[in-house]
Amino acid sequence: MFTRPDDLSDTDVVRAIADGWGLRATEMEWAPVGFGSHHWRVSSDHGHWFVTVDDLDARLREASDTRAAAFARLSAALSAARALRDFGLDFVVAPLATQAGDIVHPIDDRYVAALYGHVEGTTHLWGAYPTGADRLAVLDQIIAIHSVPAAHVSTARSEDFVIPRRDELKASIASPPDAWGPGPFAAPTRALLHQHHDALHHVFAHYDRLVDELTTRKDRWVLTHGEPHRGNTINTGDGVVLIDWDTALLAPPERDLWMLIDEDTRIGDVYSEHTRTQIDAVALQLYRLWWDLCEISLYAADFRRRHDDTDDTRVAWEKLQVCVDPARWSRRA
Repeated sequence: MFTRPDDLSDTDVVRAIADGWGLRATEMEWAPVGFGSHHWRVSSDHGHWFVTVDDLDARLREASDTRAAAFARLSAALSAARALRDFGLDFVVAPLATQAGDIVHPIDDRYVAALYGHVEGTTHLWGAYPTGADRLAVLDQIIAIHSVPAAHVSTARSEDFVIPRRDELKASIASPPDAWGPGPFAAPTRALLHQHHDALHHVFAHYDRLVDELTTRKDRWVLTHGEPHRGNTINTGDGVVLIDWDTALLAPPERDLWMLIDEDTRIGDVYSEHTRTQIDAVALQLYRLWWDLCEISLYAADFRRRHDDTDDTRVAWEKLQVCVDPARWSRRA
């Protein structure tokens, strides 16, 4: 995230890594990188580390969801990454287990921390891979991940195709102006959703039909990273590594492929040649729509609550406008 949380101090993070991993921080700085988790760079007597802190409230998926359930989902995903690393996939940047053997450590009932060894290399912003070689290097890693037997990633949960905060999005569209915000992006978000109310209804219905079709074909599901875009890679002296495993799930392989195929349609043929798995057009369509609908639902939920004009909310507003576009949904179908 680009805006640090008001209710989480450096002292809280220092205490968490001491309690969880037995490390005494000698230096630390908040790092405005990524979008989703909060990050700190930490030095200790034993080396350099990278701490991610997740807000469990931001990971709630529906009104009946709980922080405990969000904690369990995050732990399952990061534990799957740890299992991949232990299986021998050195390009997987996985968190280190705590002294108690857990993969994340609670700071309080809302925030949880994960600890990583420092990775020296070049990080990237969101965007397409600049060359075919870069794209193929990541595809090789995806193929390796998809080839790991499910028994070795037994903590991983299965895809359920839920659109987070979908129930809240439906309520948001119907809610009066005084139910929004306060905040600078409340009124424009409400207007945008009202403008495309009918199109949103139809695209969600189409998405549900795709889900019904895909849930009958679980025999081809594999462990997936979920978001292997360029922003989730680091180029190191030993090659590219994959970071941010909080979305890892057992799912159709297209969950990891659709972005790469959108950049270069030949990626699907290369994947099929190496895995003998044919690309499923229905799954590609579903995940393209899932991405947009998820973005819409989460950002609308954020702007319905009290918010300020920050680097994070400005980025969210820009992304929301891109995703609320019926013409875009048609092109991605």
